[in-house]
Amino acid sequence: MRYFCTYFDSRYLLKGLALYRSLIRHAGSFQLFVLCLDTTVHRVLESMLLPGVRLVLMDDFERGDDQLVGAKRNRSRVEYYFTCTPSLMRYVFKTFSDVDLITYLDADLFFFSNLESVDREFGDNSILIIGHRFPPALKHMEKNGIFNVGYVSIRRDQAGFTCLESWRNQCLLWCRDVSDGERYADQKYLDDWPARFSGVRVLKQKGADVAPWNLANYLDSLRVHDGQVYIDEDPLVFYHFHGLEKTTACLYDSGLRAYGASMEKVVKRYIYAPYFLELDDVARSLGDCRGESRFANPVTTRYQQNLLRKLFAITIFKVWLLRDVLRGRFLYIKGNLIV
Repeated sequence: MRYFCTYFDSRYLLKGLALYRSLIRHAGSFQLFVLCLDTTVHRVLESMLLPGVRLVLMDDFERGDDQLVGAKRNRSRVEYYFTCTPSLMRYVFKTFSDVDLITYLDADLFFFSNLESVDREFGDNSILIIGHRFPPALKHMEKNGIFNVGYVSIRRDQAGFTCLESWRNQCLLWCRDVSDGERYADQKYLDDWPARFSGVRVLKQKGADVAPWNLANYLDSLRVHDGQVYIDEDPLVFYHFHGLEKTTACLYDSGLRAYGASMEKVVKRYIYAPYFLELDDVARSLGDCRGESRFANPVTTRYQQNLLRKLFAITIFKVWLLRDVLRGRFLYIKGNLIV
């Protein structure tokens, strides 16, 4: 039995459900603990009766944890979400004694194959983390963390608990959505884990946590065999769809702009297109046959219109939109047609 945990609010509901569907296909027997960050998520998921999903109410999560509740008062909503990451893993360990290993997942992950290769490399170590693997042109982004928090595994043993308690205490003390050079959110604290804690495995598997920020590393080594994407000899296990937004009823922004990347044919057809279609299907399953859901993501921030600058924003939107479409950073979806 595998044990995962994640959290999301209604803005990420579609992505959270897409993650769940991918786990159903590839994770075998599992339980997914979902911290419901708002009442809408809890109401919708509770009504769906999803096998393998255990819902965690925010009230239950916070009950008796005065330190966590105190931290909530001095930070923004997104900063509090970041603060919750180690506390959620700790909550699962404390509440469910049968959980021997917990893996935190960002809600915008999506699995393309099983986790056997990850398991083999992790072995009997206590802690598993994955580097951002920035290409040379993006190496400066390590100021926000050498490792990515999107996939973190911690085992129920002394080394795992020591690391988890330290991480939680650090996040309770400071967890801002801005870098101060030494810290950034819940993420940069991972930088010294390999040196500070025993039993830390830094995953080398190329197919785990492929993302917009490291995609450039693999464009020349991507191949497809029998419908499965490989990076050299490693299967694509999961992709991190960070920054992806639905901008209109049929148009998705891939989020690649921020990393100077564009979509090659394999990336578009075998990575992004299946995910976009999954999101579209999830939206329809929630009751809208056109794929437009009230739970869909709002227009991405950089394209939002300020009322005082409406005309200027419309012009900028058109220029950026046209440029990104021409560079292959947007996909148009209508039914099963991907352009």
